Amino acid sequence: MISAEMTRLAHSNSAIRAMFEEGNRLASIYGRDKVYDFSLGNPNFPAPAQVKDAILDVLNEEESTFVHGYMPNSGYPDVCQAIADSLNRRFGTDFTGGNILMTVGAAGGLNVILKTLLNPGDQVLVFAPYFLEYGNYVRNYGGELAVVPPNLPTFQPNLEKFEQMLTPATKAVIINTPNNPTGVIYSEQTLEKLGEILERKQAEFGTSIYVLSDEPYRELAYDGAQVPYVTKYYRNTIVGYSWSKSLSLPGERIGYLVIPSEIDEYRLVFDAAAISNRVLGFVNAPSLMQRVVKRCVDCTTDIGPYDANRRALYDGLTACGFECVFPQGAFYMWMKTPVDDKAFVEAAKAYNILIVPGASFACPGYVRIAYCVAPQTITNSLDGFKKLAEKYGLTK
Repeated sequence: MISAEMTRLAHSNSAIRAMFEEGNRLASIYGRDKVYDFSLGNPNFPAPAQVKDAILDVLNEEESTFVHGYMPNSGYPDVCQAIADSLNRRFGTDFTGGNILMTVGAAGGLNVILKTLLNPGDQVLVFAPYFLEYGNYVRNYGGELAVVPPNLPTFQPNLEKFEQMLTPATKAVIINTPNNPTGVIYSEQTLEKLGEILERKQAEFGTSIYVLSDEPYRELAYDGAQVPYVTKYYRNTIVGYSWSKSLSLPGERIGYLVIPSEIDEYRLVFDAAAISNRVLGFVNAPSLMQRVVKRCVDCTTDIGPYDANRRALYDGLTACGFECVFPQGAFYMWMKTPVDDKAFVEAAKAYNILIVPGASFACPGYVRIAYCVAPQTITNSLDGFKKLAEKYGLTK
């Protein structure tokens, strides 16, 4: 018999993955072009040409045994230094290669740092709505997830409630900006206040509380919006990053942690995180992709197609009468539902529209619509959304 925890997870598969699998089933019946799958944050747009060129250049120019061999668990030193240099140029930070630990994507990085930090019973706070896998990651290491209720209608963190929920057992706070699922960017004012609260509470409790800033959508910000770099606002911040979204490389599983020298017990935390990388079975981040991202460290993706999708979907949905949060970043539309969100998701299936209920993000009454899709998917889905609006009496 498998473990009780995995039995629970097997019977409660991710709503996002369940919708993705439902999309494959419907596509086999109606054809892929007749199914409007907005479930998964899987970029539909190709990686920049520089990435393909870098892969070929690495294979052609670098020694095979070096490219495909082991390196320190924290990653190739020259790759770590290149990332630190890039961050310093862009954000005015002062990192070195010794602050960078290469990871198997942002998810791998979060698991590495949570294993490093958590004792059984330690509390980790998240702000609703939040990426549902955070709870599983925290429970992997015996931690207890505490969910700060949403702050409507802005969806900036609810800092008043947050301060009330902090306890001596609080070890970490996970934030995600630009946010999945709302597309909201946490403001500089929000981050300053967050840091002030945590400094006070650390002094009160005599403990260290770490902010874990999950940032796979950092480069996907629209209309000139700036995404504040969180280490500037709170000393005990550790940043997790991935190229999955910014360079359309979700399947390559390549990312990093920034563990600043200023955090409490930096040396011990960094060394333990490198060991966590090994004992979790990752050993190290994929070697080829480490060599590739060194060559692409300042490469950017064209967010124009995402922006066009954002505007087309927002305009189409609001014209139908739906209420949406206009996203500042990422590639998700957060839409209010006129009925129970799970019932709305089921009703949408009648029009081959696949979306994810807000309850899966600890925020019922909304749905998440991932617009990292082909433009025609949005265009062709709007008739179904219009019919849904008519069904619930929303049509303007």
